[in-house]
Amino acid sequence: MGGYQYPATEIKFCLEHIAKLKRLEAQFPNYSDDLLEPILSEAGKFAEQCVAPTNRQGDLDPPKMVDRCVQETATFKPVYDALQEAAWTTLSAPEEFGGQALPRALEVAFNEGVQSANLSFSLCPLLTQGAVDAIETHASDELKSTYLPNMISGKWTGTMNLTEPSAGSDLAAIKTKAEREGDHYRIYGQKIFITWGDHQMSENIIHLVLARLPDAPEGVKGISLFLVPKYLLDENGQPGRRNDVFPISLEHKLGIHGSPTCVMQFGESEGALGYLVGQENNGLMAMFTMMNNARQSVGLQGLAVAEAAYQMALEYAQDRKQGNVRGVEGKVAIAEHGDVRRMLWQMASMLSAMRALMYTASVEGDLAKIDKSHLVRNELYTPIVKGWLTELALEITSTSVQVFGGMGFIEETGVAQLYRDARILPIYEGTNGIQALDLVGRKLKADKGAGMAALIEEISTDLASFAQLDEHVKALSLQVKLLQSSTELMLDQQVNVSEAAFDYMMQSGYVLGGWLLLKGAQDAAADEAWLAKTKFYFDHILLRANSAAESVKGFKSDQSIPKVALLNK
Repeated sequence: MGGYQYPATEIKFCLEHIAKLKRLEAQFPNYSDDLLEPILSEAGKFAEQCVAPTNRQGDLDPPKMVDRCVQETATFKPVYDALQEAAWTTLSAPEEFGGQALPRALEVAFNEGVQSANLSFSLCPLLTQGAVDAIETHASDELKSTYLPNMISGKWTGTMNLTEPSAGSDLAAIKTKAEREGDHYRIYGQKIFITWGDHQMSENIIHLVLARLPDAPEGVKGISLFLVPKYLLDENGQPGRRNDVFPISLEHKLGIHGSPTCVMQFGESEGALGYLVGQENNGLMAMFTMMNNARQSVGLQGLAVAEAAYQMALEYAQDRKQGNVRGVEGKVAIAEHGDVRRMLWQMASMLSAMRALMYTASVEGDLAKIDKSHLVRNELYTPIVKGWLTELALEITSTSVQVFGGMGFIEETGVAQLYRDARILPIYEGTNGIQALDLVGRKLKADKGAGMAALIEEISTDLASFAQLDEHVKALSLQVKLLQSSTELMLDQQVNVSEAAFDYMMQSGYVLGGWLLLKGAQDAAADEAWLAKTKFYFDHILLRANSAAESVKGFKSDQSIPKVALLNK
Protein backbone atom coordinates (compact mmCIF):
# COMPACT_ATOMS: atom_id res chain seq x y z
CA MET A 1 0.00 0.00 0.00
CA GLY A 2 1.04 3.60 -0.57
CA GLY A 3 1.67 4.52 3.04
CA TYR A 4 0.57 7.34 5.31
CA GLN A 5 0.16 10.84 3.82
CA TYR A 6 0.24 13.84 6.15
CA PRO A 7 -2.98 15.89 5.66
CA ALA A 8 -1.18 19.25 5.51
CA THR A 9 -3.87 21.01 3.45
CA GLU A 10 -6.68 20.29 5.90
CA ILE A 11 -4.51 21.01 8.95
CA LYS A 12 -3.58 24.38 7.44
CA PHE A 13 -7.24 25.13 6.67
CA CYS A 14 -8.30 24.28 10.24
CA LEU A 15 -5.54 26.41 11.77
CA GLU A 16 -5.97 29.43 9.51
CA HIS A 17 -9.70 29.56 8.78
CA ILE A 18 -11.38 27.88 11.76
CA ALA A 19 -9.03 28.23 14.73
CA LYS A 20 -7.76 31.62 13.45
CA LEU A 21 -4.09 31.00 14.23
CA LYS A 22 -3.26 34.58 13.17
CA ARG A 23 -4.59 35.75 16.55
CA LEU A 24 -1.39 34.40 18.11
CA GLU A 25 1.06 36.65 16.27
CA ALA A 26 0.98 39.36 18.95
CA GLN A 27 1.55 36.83 21.72
CA PHE A 28 4.33 34.90 19.96
CA PRO A 29 6.86 37.32 18.41
CA ASN A 30 8.77 34.42 16.86
CA TYR A 31 5.73 33.35 14.82
CA SER A 32 4.47 34.82 11.56
CA ASP A 33 2.13 33.56 8.83
CA ASP A 34 4.98 32.67 6.49
CA LEU A 35 6.23 30.00 8.92
CA LEU A 36 3.12 27.83 8.82
CA GLU A 37 3.47 26.29 5.37
CA PRO A 38 7.17 25.33 5.65
CA ILE A 39 6.64 23.86 9.13
CA LEU A 40 3.74 21.73 7.89
CA SER A 41 5.70 20.69 4.82
CA GLU A 42 8.69 19.53 6.85
CA ALA A 43 6.44 17.89 9.45
CA GLY A 44 4.82 15.89 6.68
CA LYS A 45 8.16 14.74 5.28
CA PHE A 46 9.37 13.67 8.71
CA ALA A 47 6.19 11.71 9.50
CA GLU A 48 5.91 10.04 6.09
CA GLN A 49 9.55 9.30 5.32
CA CYS A 50 11.19 8.84 8.72
CA VAL A 51 8.54 7.69 11.21
CA ALA A 52 5.93 5.73 9.24
CA PRO A 53 8.30 2.98 8.00
CA THR A 54 8.96 1.94 11.62
CA ASN A 55 5.35 1.41 12.69
CA ARG A 56 4.92 -2.19 11.63
CA GLN A 57 8.20 -3.33 13.12
CA GLY A 58 7.24 -1.85 16.49
CA ASP A 59 4.14 -4.04 16.47
CA LEU A 60 5.96 -7.21 15.42
CA ASP A 61 9.20 -6.72 17.36
CA PRO A 62 8.26 -5.03 20.66
CA PRO A 63 10.70 -3.87 23.36
CA LYS A 64 12.37 -6.48 25.58
CA MET A 65 13.90 -6.62 29.04
CA VAL A 66 17.69 -7.12 28.88
CA ASP A 67 19.80 -7.02 32.06
CA ARG A 68 17.22 -5.03 34.04
CA CYS A 69 16.91 -2.49 31.23
CA VAL A 70 14.44 -2.07 28.39
CA GLN A 71 15.74 -2.42 24.85
CA GLU A 72 13.36 -0.63 22.48
CA THR A 73 12.50 -1.73 18.94
CA ALA A 74 15.71 -1.44 16.92
CA THR A 75 14.48 1.06 14.33
CA PHE A 76 13.15 3.54 16.89
CA LYS A 77 16.42 5.10 18.08
CA PRO A 78 17.49 6.38 14.63
CA VAL A 79 14.08 8.07 14.36
CA TYR A 80 14.47 9.58 17.82
CA ASP A 81 17.95 10.82 16.93
CA ALA A 82 16.56 12.45 13.78
CA LEU A 83 13.75 14.04 15.83
CA GLN A 84 16.29 15.53 18.21
CA GLU A 85 18.71 16.67 15.51
CA ALA A 86 15.93 18.49 13.64
CA ALA A 87 14.97 20.29 16.89
CA TRP A 88 11.33 19.22 16.62
CA THR A 89 11.25 18.81 20.41
CA THR A 90 11.94 22.54 20.89
CA LEU A 91 9.02 24.06 18.94
CA SER A 92 6.87 25.50 21.74
CA ALA A 93 9.39 25.46 24.59
CA PRO A 94 10.58 28.76 26.14
CA GLU A 95 13.67 30.40 24.65
CA GLU A 96 15.17 30.68 28.14
CA PHE A 97 15.80 26.92 28.12
CA GLY A 98 16.61 26.45 24.45
CA GLY A 99 13.16 26.41 22.89
CA GLN A 100 11.79 28.26 19.86
CA ALA A 101 8.84 29.83 21.73
CA LEU A 102 6.36 29.11 18.93
CA PRO A 103 2.64 28.45 19.50
CA ARG A 104 1.75 25.05 20.96
CA ALA A 105 -0.73 24.72 18.09
CA LEU A 106 2.21 24.20 15.70
CA GLU A 107 3.58 21.49 17.96
CA VAL A 108 0.15 19.84 17.83
CA ALA A 109 0.28 19.93 14.03
CA PHE A 110 3.69 18.25 14.06
CA ASN A 111 2.58 15.70 16.64
CA GLU A 112 -0.45 14.69 14.58
CA GLY A 113 1.83 13.44 11.82
CA VAL A 114 4.15 11.53 14.14
CA GLN A 115 1.23 9.93 15.98
CA SER A 116 -0.47 8.85 12.76
CA ALA A 117 2.81 7.45 11.48
CA ASN A 118 3.71 5.52 14.66
CA LEU A 119 1.57 5.95 17.75
CA SER A 120 3.84 3.80 19.92
CA PHE A 121 6.95 5.83 19.13
CA SER A 122 5.17 9.17 19.52
CA LEU A 123 4.35 8.55 23.16
CA CYS A 124 7.97 9.01 24.24
CA PRO A 125 8.49 12.64 23.09
CA LEU A 126 4.87 13.40 23.98
CA LEU A 127 5.33 12.47 27.64
CA THR A 128 8.53 14.51 27.73
CA GLN A 129 6.59 17.59 26.60
CA GLY A 130 4.15 17.09 29.45
CA ALA A 131 6.95 16.64 31.98
CA VAL A 132 8.58 19.83 30.71
CA ASP A 133 5.31 21.70 31.29
CA ALA A 134 5.02 20.44 34.87
CA ILE A 135 8.63 21.28 35.73
CA GLU A 136 8.49 24.71 34.07
CA THR A 137 5.27 25.61 35.91
CA HIS A 138 5.96 24.24 39.39
CA ALA A 139 9.63 23.40 39.99
CA SER A 140 12.28 25.57 41.61
CA ASP A 141 14.55 27.72 39.46
CA GLU A 142 17.41 25.36 40.27
CA LEU A 143 15.54 22.30 39.01
CA LYS A 144 14.43 24.17 35.90
CA SER A 145 17.93 25.26 34.96
CA THR A 146 19.34 21.81 35.73
CA TYR A 147 16.84 19.66 33.84
CA LEU A 148 14.83 21.66 31.30
CA PRO A 149 17.51 22.46 28.68
CA ASN A 150 18.37 18.80 28.13
CA MET A 151 14.72 17.68 28.22
CA ILE A 152 13.71 20.36 25.72
CA SER A 153 16.60 19.49 23.40
CA GLY A 154 15.53 15.83 23.52
CA LYS A 155 18.78 14.60 25.07
CA TRP A 156 16.75 13.51 28.11
CA THR A 157 13.17 12.20 28.12
CA GLY A 158 10.43 12.31 30.76
CA THR A 159 7.75 10.03 32.22
CA MET A 160 4.67 10.30 34.42
CA ASN A 161 4.35 7.88 37.36
CA LEU A 162 0.90 7.85 38.96
CA THR A 163 -0.73 4.43 38.88
CA GLU A 164 0.00 1.69 41.42
CA PRO A 165 -1.20 -1.92 41.67
CA SER A 166 -3.73 -0.99 44.36
CA ALA A 167 -4.49 2.51 43.10
CA GLY A 168 -5.72 3.03 39.55
CA SER A 169 -7.71 6.21 38.99
CA ASP A 170 -8.08 6.58 42.78
CA LEU A 171 -4.88 8.52 43.44
CA ALA A 172 -5.83 9.00 47.08
CA ALA A 173 -4.92 5.34 47.60
CA ILE A 174 -1.29 5.54 46.46
CA LYS A 175 1.26 3.95 48.81
CA THR A 176 4.61 5.02 47.32
CA LYS A 177 6.41 6.86 50.11
CA ALA A 178 9.01 9.60 50.30
CA GLU A 179 11.44 10.24 53.14
CA ARG A 180 13.21 13.56 53.71
CA GLU A 181 16.99 13.51 53.54
CA GLY A 182 18.65 16.91 53.53
CA ASP A 183 17.93 18.79 50.32
CA HIS A 184 16.44 15.72 48.65
CA TYR A 185 14.15 12.76 49.33
CA ARG A 186 14.33 8.96 49.14
CA ILE A 187 11.46 7.36 47.20
CA TYR A 188 10.19 3.81 47.84
CA GLY A 189 7.36 2.11 45.99
CA GLN A 190 6.10 0.54 42.80
CA LYS A 191 4.32 2.11 39.84
CA ILE A 192 2.57 0.30 37.01
CA PHE A 193 1.54 1.19 33.43
CA ILE A 194 4.51 3.56 33.04
CA THR A 195 4.74 4.39 29.35
CA TRP A 196 8.34 4.51 28.09
CA GLY A 197 9.47 3.98 31.69
CA ASP A 198 12.82 2.76 30.43
CA HIS A 199 14.66 2.64 27.10
CA GLN A 200 18.03 3.40 25.51
CA MET A 201 17.04 6.25 23.15
CA SER A 202 18.06 9.12 25.45
CA GLU A 203 20.99 9.79 27.77
CA ASN A 204 18.75 10.09 30.83
CA ILE A 205 15.10 9.60 31.80
CA ILE A 206 13.44 12.05 34.19
CA HIS A 207 10.59 10.43 36.12
CA LEU A 208 7.89 12.56 37.73
CA VAL A 209 6.59 10.48 40.64
CA LEU A 210 3.66 10.91 43.01
CA ALA A 211 4.46 9.79 46.56
CA ARG A 212 3.37 10.39 50.14
CA LEU A 213 5.45 11.80 53.02
CA PRO A 214 5.29 10.08 56.45
CA ASP A 215 3.39 12.98 58.06
CA ALA A 216 1.18 13.71 55.06
CA PRO A 217 -2.58 14.08 55.52
CA GLU A 218 -4.86 11.36 54.18
CA GLY A 219 -6.30 11.46 50.68
CA VAL A 220 -5.21 13.48 47.66
CA LYS A 221 -4.24 16.45 49.86
CA GLY A 222 -1.30 14.41 51.15
CA ILE A 223 0.35 13.68 47.79
CA SER A 224 3.67 15.25 46.75
CA LEU A 225 5.43 15.27 43.37
CA PHE A 226 9.09 14.34 42.95
CA LEU A 227 11.59 14.50 40.12
CA VAL A 228 13.53 11.22 40.05
CA PRO A 229 16.28 10.87 37.40
CA LYS A 230 17.30 7.47 36.04
CA TYR A 231 20.93 8.59 36.33
CA LEU A 232 22.03 10.96 39.08
CA LEU A 233 23.93 13.99 37.81
CA ASP A 234 27.63 14.45 38.44
CA GLU A 235 29.38 17.71 39.38
CA ASN A 236 29.21 18.81 35.72
CA GLY A 237 25.45 18.22 35.48
CA GLN A 238 25.90 15.12 33.32
CA PRO A 239 24.35 11.68 33.89
CA GLY A 240 26.52 9.75 36.35
CA ARG A 241 25.74 6.73 38.50
CA ARG A 242 22.46 4.83 38.25
CA ASN A 243 19.71 5.89 40.64
CA ASP A 244 17.81 3.24 42.60
CA VAL A 245 14.97 3.02 40.07
CA PHE A 246 14.54 0.08 37.70
CA PRO A 247 11.95 -1.48 35.39
CA ILE A 248 11.09 -4.92 36.73
CA SER A 249 8.76 -6.12 33.97
CA LEU A 250 7.00 -5.15 30.76
CA GLU A 251 3.24 -5.37 30.27
CA HIS A 252 1.92 -7.57 27.44
CA LYS A 253 -0.72 -5.39 25.82
CA LEU A 254 -3.56 -5.51 23.31
CA GLY A 255 -1.97 -2.77 21.22
CA ILE A 256 0.77 -0.10 21.05
CA HIS A 257 3.25 -2.98 21.22
CA GLY A 258 6.18 -0.76 20.26
CA SER A 259 5.72 1.38 23.37
CA PRO A 260 7.30 -0.21 26.49
CA THR A 261 4.78 -0.11 29.34
CA CYS A 262 6.81 -0.77 32.47
CA VAL A 263 6.35 -1.81 36.06
CA MET A 264 8.81 0.51 37.82
CA GLN A 265 10.42 -0.16 41.20
CA PHE A 266 11.60 2.88 43.15
CA GLY A 267 13.90 2.24 46.10
CA GLU A 268 14.73 -1.42 45.80
CA SER A 269 17.70 -0.96 48.18
CA GLU A 270 18.92 2.51 49.23
CA GLY A 271 15.90 4.43 47.99
CA ALA A 272 15.57 6.37 44.74
CA LEU A 273 16.91 9.88 45.19
CA GLY A 274 14.36 12.50 44.19
CA TYR A 275 13.72 16.23 44.34
CA LEU A 276 10.51 17.96 45.35
CA VAL A 277 8.53 19.67 42.57
CA GLY A 278 6.36 22.43 44.01
CA GLN A 279 5.27 22.26 47.63
CA GLU A 280 4.98 19.25 49.92
CA ASN A 281 1.48 17.72 49.93
CA ASN A 282 0.54 19.78 46.89
CA GLY A 283 1.80 17.44 44.21
CA LEU A 284 -1.49 16.64 42.56
CA MET A 285 -1.89 20.22 41.35
CA ALA A 286 1.58 20.04 39.79
CA MET A 287 0.86 16.68 38.21
CA PHE A 288 -2.44 17.97 36.80
CA THR A 289 -0.40 20.40 34.67
CA MET A 290 1.11 17.36 32.98
CA MET A 291 -2.15 15.43 32.94
CA ASN A 292 -4.17 18.24 31.33
CA ASN A 293 -1.53 18.53 28.64
CA ALA A 294 -1.73 14.78 28.18
CA ARG A 295 -5.54 14.72 27.96
CA GLN A 296 -5.70 16.95 24.91
CA SER A 297 -2.71 15.04 23.54
CA VAL A 298 -4.62 11.75 23.86
CA GLY A 299 -7.49 13.33 21.94
CA LEU A 300 -4.96 14.17 19.24
CA GLN A 301 -3.81 10.55 19.27
CA GLY A 302 -7.41 9.53 18.58
CA LEU A 303 -7.56 11.86 15.60
CA ALA A 304 -4.16 10.69 14.36
CA VAL A 305 -4.69 6.93 14.51
CA ALA A 306 -8.18 7.35 13.01
CA GLU A 307 -6.70 9.34 10.11
CA ALA A 308 -4.17 6.59 9.43
CA ALA A 309 -6.93 3.95 9.50
CA TYR A 310 -9.14 5.98 7.16
CA GLN A 311 -6.32 6.43 4.66
CA MET A 312 -5.68 2.69 4.61
CA ALA A 313 -9.39 1.96 4.10
CA LEU A 314 -9.73 4.53 1.34
CA GLU A 315 -6.73 3.20 -0.59
CA TYR A 316 -7.87 -0.39 -0.23
CA ALA A 317 -11.43 0.45 -1.30
CA GLN A 318 -10.17 2.23 -4.42
CA ASP A 319 -7.82 -0.62 -5.37
CA ARG A 320 -9.88 -3.70 -4.48
CA LYS A 321 -12.15 -4.75 -7.34
CA GLN A 322 -15.09 -6.96 -6.52
CA GLY A 323 -18.70 -7.23 -7.63
CA ASN A 324 -20.74 -5.20 -10.10
CA VAL A 325 -22.59 -1.90 -10.12
CA ARG A 326 -25.57 -1.25 -12.35
CA GLY A 327 -24.58 0.58 -15.54
CA VAL A 328 -20.87 -0.28 -15.26
CA GLU A 329 -19.25 -3.14 -17.17
CA GLY A 330 -17.00 -5.58 -15.37
CA LYS A 331 -15.77 -5.66 -11.79
CA VAL A 332 -15.65 -2.36 -9.94
CA ALA A 333 -13.63 -1.03 -7.03
CA ILE A 334 -15.48 -1.67 -3.78
CA ALA A 335 -15.43 2.11 -3.19
CA GLU A 336 -18.24 2.18 -5.79
CA HIS A 337 -20.52 0.03 -3.63
CA GLY A 338 -23.07 2.01 -1.66
CA ASP A 339 -22.32 0.61 1.77
CA VAL A 340 -18.56 1.04 1.42
CA ARG A 341 -19.09 4.56 0.08
CA ARG A 342 -21.24 5.28 3.16
CA MET A 343 -18.50 4.09 5.50
CA LEU A 344 -15.82 6.15 3.76
CA TRP A 345 -17.85 9.35 3.91
CA GLN A 346 -18.77 8.67 7.51
CA MET A 347 -15.11 8.35 8.49
CA ALA A 348 -14.05 11.38 6.43
CA SER A 349 -16.75 13.69 7.81
CA MET A 350 -16.09 12.72 11.43
CA LEU A 351 -12.35 13.19 10.95
CA SER A 352 -12.80 16.75 9.67
CA ALA A 353 -15.04 17.59 12.62
CA MET A 354 -12.50 16.05 15.01
CA ARG A 355 -9.63 17.95 13.42
CA ALA A 356 -11.50 21.26 13.52
CA LEU A 357 -12.15 20.83 17.25
CA MET A 358 -8.58 19.69 17.97
CA TYR A 359 -6.96 22.73 16.39
CA THR A 360 -9.55 25.13 17.78
CA ALA A 361 -8.77 23.79 21.25
CA SER A 362 -5.01 23.99 20.66
CA VAL A 363 -5.20 27.67 19.73
CA GLU A 364 -7.40 28.30 22.77
CA GLY A 365 -4.66 26.65 24.84
CA ASP A 366 -2.14 29.18 23.52
CA LEU A 367 -4.51 32.09 24.17
CA ALA A 368 -5.24 30.77 27.66
CA LYS A 369 -1.82 31.98 28.78
CA ILE A 370 -2.88 35.61 28.44
CA ASP A 371 -6.63 35.76 29.00
CA LYS A 372 -8.87 34.15 31.61
CA SER A 373 -11.83 33.72 29.23
CA HIS A 374 -9.66 31.63 26.93
CA LEU A 375 -8.43 29.65 29.93
CA VAL A 376 -12.03 28.80 30.86
CA ARG A 377 -12.77 27.83 27.25
CA ASN A 378 -9.66 25.65 27.02
CA GLU A 379 -10.52 23.85 30.27
CA LEU A 380 -14.05 23.27 28.97
CA TYR A 381 -12.73 21.86 25.70
CA THR A 382 -10.20 19.51 27.33
CA PRO A 383 -12.50 16.65 28.50
CA ILE A 384 -14.53 16.88 25.28
CA VAL A 385 -11.42 16.72 23.12
CA LYS A 386 -10.12 13.75 25.05
CA GLY A 387 -13.43 11.89 25.34
CA TRP A 388 -15.25 12.60 22.08
CA LEU A 389 -12.23 12.26 19.81
CA THR A 390 -11.12 8.95 21.30
CA GLU A 391 -14.61 7.46 21.21
CA LEU A 392 -14.87 8.35 17.52
CA ALA A 393 -11.37 6.96 16.96
CA LEU A 394 -12.59 3.55 18.10
CA GLU A 395 -15.51 3.77 15.69
CA ILE A 396 -13.38 4.90 12.76
CA THR A 397 -10.66 2.27 13.22
CA SER A 398 -13.34 -0.40 13.55
CA THR A 399 -15.09 0.87 10.43
CA SER A 400 -11.77 0.79 8.59
CA VAL A 401 -11.42 -2.91 9.42
CA GLN A 402 -14.97 -3.37 8.11
CA VAL A 403 -14.08 -1.74 4.79
CA PHE A 404 -11.29 -4.28 4.37
CA GLY A 405 -13.76 -7.09 5.09
CA GLY A 406 -12.12 -10.40 5.93
CA MET A 407 -8.72 -9.00 4.96
CA GLY A 408 -9.05 -6.43 7.72
CA PHE A 409 -9.07 -9.23 10.27
CA ILE A 410 -5.74 -10.48 8.93
CA GLU A 411 -2.78 -8.90 10.71
CA GLU A 412 -0.62 -8.67 7.58
CA THR A 413 -2.78 -5.90 6.11
CA GLY A 414 -1.83 -3.65 9.04
CA VAL A 415 -5.24 -2.10 9.70
CA ALA A 416 -5.91 -4.45 12.63
CA GLN A 417 -2.91 -2.94 14.40
CA LEU A 418 -4.50 0.51 14.28
CA TYR A 419 -7.72 -0.89 15.71
CA ARG A 420 -5.78 -2.49 18.56
CA ASP A 421 -3.64 0.60 19.12
CA ALA A 422 -6.69 2.86 19.37
CA ARG A 423 -8.34 0.81 22.12
CA ILE A 424 -6.17 2.26 24.89
CA LEU A 425 -7.12 5.85 24.11
CA PRO A 426 -10.51 6.00 25.91
CA ILE A 427 -8.69 4.58 28.96
CA TYR A 428 -5.54 6.72 28.98
CA GLU A 429 -5.18 9.74 31.31
CA GLY A 430 -8.48 9.09 33.06
CA THR A 431 -11.15 6.99 31.40
CA ASN A 432 -13.73 8.75 29.27
CA GLY A 433 -16.22 8.29 32.08
CA ILE A 434 -13.85 10.31 34.27
CA GLN A 435 -13.54 12.94 31.53
CA ALA A 436 -17.32 13.23 31.44
CA LEU A 437 -17.47 13.64 35.22
CA ASP A 438 -14.73 16.26 34.99
CA LEU A 439 -16.72 18.16 32.37
CA VAL A 440 -19.85 18.21 34.52
CA GLY A 441 -18.52 18.03 38.07
CA ARG A 442 -15.61 20.45 37.70
CA LYS A 443 -15.91 22.55 34.56
CA LEU A 444 -19.66 23.22 34.62
CA LYS A 445 -19.90 23.39 38.39
CA ALA A 446 -16.89 25.68 38.87
CA ASP A 447 -18.54 28.69 37.25
CA LYS A 448 -22.18 27.55 37.43
CA GLY A 449 -22.24 26.98 33.68
CA ALA A 450 -20.96 30.42 32.67
CA GLY A 451 -18.22 28.99 30.43
CA MET A 452 -20.63 26.71 28.59
CA ALA A 453 -23.16 29.54 28.31
CA ALA A 454 -20.50 31.73 26.66
CA LEU A 455 -19.65 28.92 24.23
CA ILE A 456 -23.32 28.38 23.34
CA GLU A 457 -23.75 32.14 22.85
CA GLU A 458 -20.76 32.24 20.47
CA ILE A 459 -22.17 29.35 18.44
CA SER A 460 -25.57 31.04 18.28
CA THR A 461 -24.01 34.34 17.18
CA ASP A 462 -22.11 32.55 14.43
CA LEU A 463 -25.26 30.79 13.25
CA ALA A 464 -27.09 34.10 13.01
CA SER A 465 -24.36 35.44 10.75
CA PHE A 466 -24.05 32.42 8.45
CA ALA A 467 -25.55 33.22 5.04
CA GLN A 468 -25.26 29.82 3.39
CA LEU A 469 -26.58 26.32 4.01
CA ASP A 470 -29.77 27.52 5.70
CA GLU A 471 -31.06 24.01 6.41
CA HIS A 472 -27.84 23.20 8.26
CA VAL A 473 -28.08 26.40 10.31
CA LYS A 474 -31.61 25.41 11.27
CA ALA A 475 -30.55 21.88 12.21
CA LEU A 476 -27.62 23.05 14.33
CA SER A 477 -29.72 25.74 16.01
CA LEU A 478 -32.05 23.00 17.24
CA GLN A 479 -29.13 20.97 18.59
CA VAL A 480 -27.69 24.03 20.35
CA LYS A 481 -31.02 24.51 22.14
CA LEU A 482 -30.99 20.85 23.17
CA LEU A 483 -27.43 21.23 24.48
CA GLN A 484 -28.50 24.27 26.48
CA SER A 485 -31.39 22.26 27.90
CA SER A 486 -29.08 19.37 28.82
CA THR A 487 -26.71 21.82 30.50
CA GLU A 488 -29.55 23.16 32.63
CA LEU A 489 -30.57 19.63 33.60
CA MET A 490 -26.99 18.96 34.70
CA LEU A 491 -26.61 22.18 36.67
CA ASP A 492 -29.97 21.82 38.41
CA GLN A 493 -29.31 18.12 39.02
CA GLN A 494 -32.66 17.23 37.48
CA VAL A 495 -30.91 14.13 36.18
CA ASN A 496 -28.53 11.70 37.83
CA VAL A 497 -25.36 13.54 36.86
CA SER A 498 -22.91 10.66 37.24
CA GLU A 499 -25.01 8.48 34.93
CA ALA A 500 -25.85 11.16 32.37
CA ALA A 501 -22.38 12.76 32.13
CA PHE A 502 -21.01 10.54 29.36
CA ASP A 503 -23.95 11.22 27.02
CA TYR A 504 -23.66 14.93 27.81
CA MET A 505 -19.98 14.88 26.85
CA MET A 506 -20.76 13.11 23.56
CA GLN A 507 -23.66 15.48 22.85
CA SER A 508 -21.29 18.43 23.35
CA GLY A 509 -18.77 16.90 20.95
CA TYR A 510 -21.28 16.34 18.15
CA VAL A 511 -22.61 19.90 18.47
CA LEU A 512 -19.13 21.43 18.50
CA GLY A 513 -18.13 19.31 15.52
CA GLY A 514 -21.15 20.55 13.56
CA TRP A 515 -20.47 24.16 14.50
CA LEU A 516 -16.84 24.07 13.40
CA LEU A 517 -17.57 22.22 10.15
CA LEU A 518 -20.19 24.84 9.32
CA LYS A 519 -17.79 27.61 10.31
CA GLY A 520 -15.30 26.21 7.84
CA ALA A 521 -17.95 25.83 5.15
CA GLN A 522 -18.74 29.57 5.37
CA ASP A 523 -15.14 30.47 4.57
CA ALA A 524 -14.24 31.29 1.00
CA ALA A 525 -11.23 28.98 1.27
CA ALA A 526 -13.41 25.89 1.85
CA ASP A 527 -13.02 23.39 -0.98
CA GLU A 528 -15.64 21.04 -2.42
CA ALA A 529 -14.47 18.17 -0.24
CA TRP A 530 -15.00 20.20 2.95
CA LEU A 531 -18.49 21.22 1.82
CA ALA A 532 -19.38 17.61 0.96
CA LYS A 533 -18.12 16.32 4.30
CA THR A 534 -20.08 19.04 6.10
CA LYS A 535 -23.26 18.01 4.29
CA PHE A 536 -22.73 14.34 5.12
CA TYR A 537 -22.10 15.18 8.78
CA PHE A 538 -25.30 17.21 9.02
CA ASP A 539 -27.35 14.60 7.18
CA HIS A 540 -26.07 11.55 9.05
CA ILE A 541 -23.86 12.32 12.10
CA LEU A 542 -25.30 15.39 13.83
CA LEU A 543 -28.48 13.42 14.53
CA ARG A 544 -26.51 11.54 17.19
CA ALA A 545 -26.51 14.70 19.31
CA ASN A 546 -30.30 14.48 19.45
CA SER A 547 -30.11 10.87 20.65
CA ALA A 548 -27.55 11.83 23.31
CA ALA A 549 -29.84 14.63 24.50
CA GLU A 550 -32.73 12.19 24.84
CA SER A 551 -30.48 9.81 26.76
CA VAL A 552 -29.42 12.59 29.15
CA LYS A 553 -33.08 13.30 29.93
CA GLY A 554 -33.67 9.61 30.55
CA PHE A 555 -31.33 9.50 33.55
CA LYS A 556 -33.91 10.97 35.91
CA SER A 557 -32.61 12.06 39.29
CA ASP A 558 -35.16 9.94 41.15
CA GLN A 559 -34.45 6.81 39.10
CA SER A 560 -30.95 5.42 39.38
CA ILE A 561 -29.71 2.60 37.14
CA PRO A 562 -30.39 -0.68 38.97
CA LYS A 563 -27.46 -2.35 40.67
CA VAL A 564 -26.01 -5.21 38.69
CA ALA A 565 -27.36 -8.59 39.77
CA LEU A 566 -25.70 -11.93 39.17
CA LEU A 567 -27.19 -13.95 36.38
CA ASN A 568 -29.23 -16.93 37.46
CA LYS A 569 -27.26 -20.12 37.11
